[in-house]
Amino acid sequence: MEKIMSITKLIDGYKKKEFSPVEITKQYLKRMDDIDHKLHAFITVTYETALAQAKNAEDNYLKGKQLSALQGVPLSYKDLINTNGVRTTSGSKINHSYIPNSDAYVVQKLTQAGAINLGKTNLHEFAFGITSTNPFYGAVKNPWNLDNIPGGSSGGSGAAVCANLGLASIGTDTGGSIRIPASACGVIGLKPTKGMVDTTGVQGISWTLDHVGPITQNIGDLAIIMNGLTDRLYQEHCHTQISGMRIGVPRHYFTCHIEPDILLAYQNALQQLESLGAILMEIDISSVQTASEQVFPIALAEGASIHENHLRFKLNDFGEDVRAHLEAGKSITAMDYIKALNWRKKAISEVDQALTEVDIIATPTLPVSPKQIGVEHVEIDDLQEDIFTSMTRYTRLFSLTGHPALSIPMGLDTQGMPMGLQLASKYYYEPLLIRSGYAFEQSYLTDFYEQRQRISQNL
Repeated sequence: MEKIMSITKLIDGYKKKEFSPVEITKQYLKRMDDIDHKLHAFITVTYETALAQAKNAEDNYLKGKQLSALQGVPLSYKDLINTNGVRTTSGSKINHSYIPNSDAYVVQKLTQAGAINLGKTNLHEFAFGITSTNPFYGAVKNPWNLDNIPGGSSGGSGAAVCANLGLASIGTDTGGSIRIPASACGVIGLKPTKGMVDTTGVQGISWTLDHVGPITQNIGDLAIIMNGLTDRLYQEHCHTQISGMRIGVPRHYFTCHIEPDILLAYQNALQQLESLGAILMEIDISSVQTASEQVFPIALAEGASIHENHLRFKLNDFGEDVRAHLEAGKSITAMDYIKALNWRKKAISEVDQALTEVDIIATPTLPVSPKQIGVEHVEIDDLQEDIFTSMTRYTRLFSLTGHPALSIPMGLDTQGMPMGLQLASKYYYEPLLIRSGYAFEQSYLTDFYEQRQRISQNL
């Protein structure tokens, strides 16, 4: 299973009996055995579950039963999403042996749709970080360069999809944790509208900010996975007509303190959208810098609350960086927390207002490319930031406001690492993101996808 196959082609092949779900699943499991020791993308591989689900899918195809939307599609879940009878570690020592007795809502939905669970992907411990350098299960490696991080916290999911260890993975996003690894690994990541995908059964960081969504290899696959997650039809929006679509280009914040390669790629991506008939419009969302920083007090305070008992009784079982984050959360005052929530309201209002003037806001996904494992600080121009703050700088705003946001590749930097374009829109306007993303993909990413294919094959 070295060649990447779209979900549409996979299902078409099943229907034509060119191959079977059991055959395909065995190929993916073998590929995982062959290469995942290089990537550490998975914590648990669910051999028995995957083969049983594949056998059921195969029987349904052979019997000509009415087939579910994702019948026989192999995918994975970030290992803080509960899976019945399969351990769910949250990337932690504390939950090393935790075995849920029920599936998370998203697992129920995709299993009912016929998806095959290949396993549980590695992540930054309890999702409290963006490097996926996990002290307990190994640092996840970026398939484009094994010395570099894949982003996080859904780093295993991003690396798995890039390396063709399954056709999709389900991640979570509190400050950018779907879009950051999507950008860093050169794949597609969607943070849906807040609340669109139920987070029941997911180990949370922040009830105010947490989202669940898919990471896929292309926009068409994203649309199909979203069908399964929401029972809404998205594939009909995979067309290339975006003439007249108003693309908002924010002034200042999203083009300051950014690596030159990414700024140039962003400018080229905007020109490509314009060449497709989109209308570029400058917009002003000047307060977003202050507002976006409020992700930190909200996430830290709520995270410390969620982990209150662990902090009291198992403090030394946390990794060093996560322990420091959670202990900092304990010191956030009620006044600071309420101020942050009020800033959130202001941010929602400002983004809502901007989206009355334009259809989509376009920004780079990250201001920096994925760095080497172990790098803790990033310096651009006269700004030095810790890597967590730097890599969430452009994504955290839309986690704060809850607007849907998509990351799609926009090429490689001079070091050969992927860069991402972020598109955001009004609540429940995921179809518009899919349409604009699809048009951009079809016109701009053919060569990039071929490069990604070679990277995957050479692992």
